Amino acid sequence: MARRNSDRDDFFINDENIKSFPTGKILSGVGIVVLAFVGIWFIYDQFRIEVKRGEMAIIINKTGRDLPNSYIVAPTAEYKGVQKEILTEGRKFKDPFHYDWMVIDQFVVPNGKLGVVISRFGEELENGEFLAKVDDKGNAISKGILPGFLKAGRHAINPYMYDVQIQDFKLIPAGYRGVVTKLAGKYPKNPNGLLVEDGERGVQKKTLGPERKAVNPYVTRISLIDCRTKRFDLAEKKDMGFPSKDGFWISLDGIVQFRVMPEKAAEVYVTFNDNSNGDAIYEEIVNKIILPNARSFCRLEGSSKLGREFIEGSTRIAFQDAFLQEMKAACEPLGIEIKKVLITKIRPPQKIASPVRERELALQQEKAYQQQIKQQEKERSLAETQEKIMQKQALIKIEQQTLKLKIEAEREQEVAITRANQELAVSQFKLDAAKDTASALLARGKAEADVIGFQNLAAAAGWKRAVEAFNGDGDDFARYILYQKLSVAYRDMMVNTADSPLMTIFESFTPQTPKEVSPAKTEGKQEPVESTQVAK
Repeated sequence: MARRNSDRDDFFINDENIKSFPTGKILSGVGIVVLAFVGIWFIYDQFRIEVKRGEMAIIINKTGRDLPNSYIVAPTAEYKGVQKEILTEGRKFKDPFHYDWMVIDQFVVPNGKLGVVISRFGEELENGEFLAKVDDKGNAISKGILPGFLKAGRHAINPYMYDVQIQDFKLIPAGYRGVVTKLAGKYPKNPNGLLVEDGERGVQKKTLGPERKAVNPYVTRISLIDCRTKRFDLAEKKDMGFPSKDGFWISLDGIVQFRVMPEKAAEVYVTFNDNSNGDAIYEEIVNKIILPNARSFCRLEGSSKLGREFIEGSTRIAFQDAFLQEMKAACEPLGIEIKKVLITKIRPPQKIASPVRERELALQQEKAYQQQIKQQEKERSLAETQEKIMQKQALIKIEQQTLKLKIEAEREQEVAITRANQELAVSQFKLDAAKDTASALLARGKAEADVIGFQNLAAAAGWKRAVEAFNGDGDDFARYILYQKLSVAYRDMMVNTADSPLMTIFESFTPQTPKEVSPAKTEGKQEPVESTQVAK
């Protein structure tokens, strides 16, 4: 049974309690709690700064000193405006009465790219300077381009303080050299030199090989110099000609193969590149080195020979070899390596070309005939030599066969002699063994005969003494021996005592009594049998 506490009746809900419950007080209390919660949440939400992943928050100061006209970012926290400080990922809290903020995406440098940072805040640079000054932590303290660069990824950079330019990597392909030019830095000690020392402003002595280089293009410029073999056709300019010694105008076509020496790529770039673009240096090399030296040699060397000499093959080859050596001597000190020079065509005047060509053809035919005669003589000499070689080969082959047969006969003879000696030794060994065996058999037979003789003598002596025991009667002794041998083999015998020959042996041991033999009474019945016990 449930027991009710009368002192706590007012705590149980019933109809009367419901009617008398203070509803207004409860509603007012809940309202206060809800308003307090809403107020706290409002204050919390106003102070809270949610910076998600990949975002950042720019802080703006609402109170403080006014910014100078030349400033776009507050130098310190006591100034109004955009602050240097930025908030990265996470939950932060700021006073909304004194600060405002903007949540924006962080700056992203794509893969395979790099970012160049330009400072918009700080001191003004001196004349001639474009790189921003930085403190020990790498932060800019003046306007200008920062020396380094940003790698691929997300970077929390204040857009009011810095601009970021996306740049490509500098690719130096195979067969090229990268000429490095420092656009900023200390001035060179020798300002009149073509190249500067490492770290100085200007073209560096050391060049770069094939690679993918990440550099700030405002600080370091890399110019590509093609060091692969190039080919230049002398006929492109249409003016490769010279007067011969006898006054005829000779024009020629040819090919010059050359390349920039990799170890001198920087010197060639500084000396012959007028456009500060290494890719266009080919035309500069052709116009300033190849063509002037080729024209100079052709006019000096060609004017010392007659026009008809250039139609002859030997003169052309000599002219070509001299052309190659002269071009190498003139171009290699300038950093250009001449790989090959080939004179493809020489065009003399037609007035001398036809007769000289016919004369040259006749000379060539004569040389061809002489060459054919020499060739036939060589073939005849070769045939004789081959015949002699074949004879010598046949003689050598016969000698080899004879020597082979001789060696085989000697070997067979040695084998036969060795086999005969082995068989003789085996036969002698067998003969000696047979003799030893015969001697052993004779000795064994003699020994066995002696043993048998001694045994017979011993047996005869024993028998003689045994016979003497029977008073010298040998028959008695023989009978004794017989009985002795037979007695061990018999226990009981069932024999016919009437006429059994076997029983005669035992007659000497039993008394001789007559036996009555009853004739058979009935037909078909056997004679009576007597059982005799024999004791050993």
